[in-house]
Amino acid sequence: MTKLSIQINKKKIRILLFFGSLSIFSLFGFTTVGSEQTRENNVVKAVRKVSPAVVNISSEYEIRKNSNPFSIYGMDPMFENFFRDFFSPEYNRREKRTSLGSGVIIDGDRGFVLTNAHVIEKATSIHVTLNDERELSATIVGMDPDSDLAVLKIESEHPLPSVQMGDSDDIMIGESVIAIGNPFGFSHTVTTGVVSAVNRSIKTNNHIFHEFIQTDASINPGNSGGPLLNIDGQLIGINTAIYAEAQGIGFAIPINRARRIVSDLINFGQVVQAWIGLAVQSIDTSLSAYLNIDRGVGVIVSQVELESPAASEGFLEGDIIISVDGEKITGLESYIAKIKDVSVGQIIQIAMIRQGKSKTLSLTATKFPVEQALNLAKRRMGIEISPLDEKIRSEYGIRATKGVLISKMQRNSHLYRIGVRPGDIVRQIDEARIDDMEDFKTAIVRYRNKTSVVMLILRDGQFYYVNANMKDGG
Repeated sequence: MTKLSIQINKKKIRILLFFGSLSIFSLFGFTTVGSEQTRENNVVKAVRKVSPAVVNISSEYEIRKNSNPFSIYGMDPMFENFFRDFFSPEYNRREKRTSLGSGVIIDGDRGFVLTNAHVIEKATSIHVTLNDERELSATIVGMDPDSDLAVLKIESEHPLPSVQMGDSDDIMIGESVIAIGNPFGFSHTVTTGVVSAVNRSIKTNNHIFHEFIQTDASINPGNSGGPLLNIDGQLIGINTAIYAEAQGIGFAIPINRARRIVSDLINFGQVVQAWIGLAVQSIDTSLSAYLNIDRGVGVIVSQVELESPAASEGFLEGDIIISVDGEKITGLESYIAKIKDVSVGQIIQIAMIRQGKSKTLSLTATKFPVEQALNLAKRRMGIEISPLDEKIRSEYGIRATKGVLISKMQRNSHLYRIGVRPGDIVRQIDEARIDDMEDFKTAIVRYRNKTSVVMLILRDGQFYYVNANMKDGG
């Protein structure tokens, strides 16, 4: 073999050894040329794209700490109040607490941040920390506890980064999703998973939430209000940690459902429930047998309100509603959930059975006229209301200046049967405080779709909570 051929063979050996060493280094995970590109998958790209729009929300709120030494668990409130009067206010002092959560900027030009309502409820001050560690104060634009959504506004001299909206109606079971938030205060934590299910209902102590996205991406306290993203980095849901019993299960509010609520919160400061003018009731076993329909199909119209959109379109008592905009109605709960998603001005198609024949009618939802609230309270609750003016206070010997007076009652009403009487004062309906007639009317309109509400009644200086039946409403 010549000297030249030996040298060429040595070069071949060196080249083979070089490339062989690269394979060995790659096998054991050492960084090599071009490996960064292979590691930059879709999750990395999505997180890098959206992270600047994810914020940390810190809210302060006050709690009243009762240090009355005579306040014993189970003590009659009358005696507890008696003893409290002998102690200075320091025994009933307030303490500040801090709550942490997440949010996502949905409009960088106007500084709107979307988060959960429970993250900022009862807050006395709210601060938002951006990805670049800037801390800005925030104000509440509006919040809706029924959907657990809230919109905040932050002021910035320059436009802020914002998230790109996705389509939650296009979600596929099994597709990859990404959650970003601040669980337990750990800023911008990323978790991944898949869509486990859609249209889930969650029951908590005070509410039933519908149509949630279920995922196995970890969502813990502090994640609440943060974004759930698809693999393209688009916002498809708002994470929520309201279901404390969840283990390895996360839930998110679909962004398509949140859009209308966000629009109302920005434009009106609250959710404006659309009005169609139908009162409906469930179809039980005996009624379904009488009507010759399957159990769990539809709801029956029990009343068509005068001068309502439903009345103008020819709806009748006894109509059996089986679907709204193509979505099947399986009972009162599904009907109420569907009507809640209807916005003012929206045209909806309602399929029904009338006298054994199928029929479909369309109507345009409108805003419920507040001036009809008192008539609604009379029809649904059997009570008539008067303001606490000087004349009423003198007539009934009332010292209170806030609230509204129940002046008349129907004796066959649910409230009368459980002990409420004329002369009682209404101070609260569910979460709504009642200081005057406008508060009462607003609360009745807000909760008119519920089957019952909790009322706080004042009588002879004592407060009582009662469960008020609103009947079956829609």
